[in-house]
Amino acid sequence: MTTIDTHAPGAAVSSGRLAAVAEWITSTDHKKIGRLYVGTAALGLLGSLVVAALLAFERADSASNLLPQESLTQLFSTYRFGLTYVVMLPLMLGLAVAVVPLQLGARSLTFPRVAAAGFWAWLIGVVLSVVAICANGGPNGGNSRFVDLFTLASGLALVGLAATALSLASSILTNRAPGMNMRRVPFFAWSALVMSLTLLVVLPIVAGDLLFVFLAHKYPSISELSGNRALGRWAGFGYTQPTTLLFAIPVLGLLADVVATATNTRLRPRGVVLAGIGLVGTAMFGAAVQSPVVIRAGFSGLTGGQKLSDLIPFAFVHLLPLLGALVAVATAAGALRTKPTISAPLLFALVAGIITLEATAASALNHVGPAGLVGTTFEEGTWLGAVYAVVLAAMGAVAYWGPKWWGRSMPLKATAPLALLGLLGATLAALPMMIAGFADQPGGVFPAIVAGEDNATNFTYSGPKELWNTLSGAGHVLMLLTVLAFVALALRSFTKGEYAGDDPWNGHTLEWATTSPAPADNFADVHIVHSAEPLLDLKPSNRSDA
Repeated sequence: MTTIDTHAPGAAVSSGRLAAVAEWITSTDHKKIGRLYVGTAALGLLGSLVVAALLAFERADSASNLLPQESLTQLFSTYRFGLTYVVMLPLMLGLAVAVVPLQLGARSLTFPRVAAAGFWAWLIGVVLSVVAICANGGPNGGNSRFVDLFTLASGLALVGLAATALSLASSILTNRAPGMNMRRVPFFAWSALVMSLTLLVVLPIVAGDLLFVFLAHKYPSISELSGNRALGRWAGFGYTQPTTLLFAIPVLGLLADVVATATNTRLRPRGVVLAGIGLVGTAMFGAAVQSPVVIRAGFSGLTGGQKLSDLIPFAFVHLLPLLGALVAVATAAGALRTKPTISAPLLFALVAGIITLEATAASALNHVGPAGLVGTTFEEGTWLGAVYAVVLAAMGAVAYWGPKWWGRSMPLKATAPLALLGLLGATLAALPMMIAGFADQPGGVFPAIVAGEDNATNFTYSGPKELWNTLSGAGHVLMLLTVLAFVALALRSFTKGEYAGDDPWNGHTLEWATTSPAPADNFADVHIVHSAEPLLDLKPSNRSDA
């Protein structure tokens, strides 16, 4: 099905600065909605990185008084909630909303008011969640009323994200240019569809569990797990792997699109790449069952039937996503043998794709019982890898599609080194936590608090605690510096930089067929698509082979 909708009209406003602000607040332009998500998530990223660095340095020294002891639990909640639902998912969802309709040749997003309402619901939920955490109302919080507020507010944030995902998925399924069947959908748009459909399965489950926790906390007779600690036990699967790997699926689509552009070739085999990206979506079954899908610690002593009962679910939830990520990254990397044009988006996308593959492999290993990694910081390292893969991909996406939103480009010489700095920061933040996990460092600060110890960071294990946690803290600081430098460079480039032109990358897909910056309705004419690379077909020495 292909339809080309016109842009939903916004409310009439007066002229001046107030009008400009009102236009953004009331806008149904998908490009503005997407950038609102990305900009707000960037602010959340800066705050979350500061908290992450402080927690890492606090854990490096048991005698440290860097942070008040009574605030550690709430800071850890801010760290996990912030990087997952204030940064990671909104970044990818916002980029998809801003870009995908342009790639589809559509004049608007399907249900644009639903997407806009989703953004404001998410933002209100995030603000209220942060307020509740600051008032000792997060997971394990001591203020009962604010625990309830956090539970409901975070649920509202998830409902907003689900509403935007619904609008995005509907656009890709129904609002494409004539001739663009699902085999011809751009890689990034396809990855956004896979992510959106999995979100429509996972987010309602997490939100439903949050609602149950609220009711059980309000009315303890409903469940035995009705205390403040019940939140992690009921909804914790929404903050860890494999759920968070679903949020990184568009990283693979971005990599495929950027590599195809950089090499000026049609990325083949196309169907294999699409299937690989789709396979990563099977990780949603891990969230659907709401409990870890693992190979048990005593696996070698099990009967044949018991082994199959472990291996089959494990393969669906962990091995198929790993295979899919491997196929997508390997295909893109193989295409780079044709001497690509080096660009900052290519470096960011390649680094992010490799880290995503590593995080997917680490997630599978974390759920192998004989490895003995459950309950250690190995999970945190895996989660950080997925988070920072998304952050690096988002920076690459802004550098790549920024000219289409603002009409100006970011300089290669200033932007490219940030990809390498980000790679170093992400590696330092995540890898030491994985190594510490092998040395049995307990995850987070919760184990010590539950055990009733006086010092939540007072743990001992067989590794150099100071080294690994200090390195991880240094990694967070490097990521903070990378993000700050990128944001400053982007603000300067997109306001005072060189004009980019309509097609600065010699692109293949339809977003480069309209003017830069793109108008509110995206396209003046309806484009007829004859292949998966419609813009490439119109250029000399190229032909359609779809």
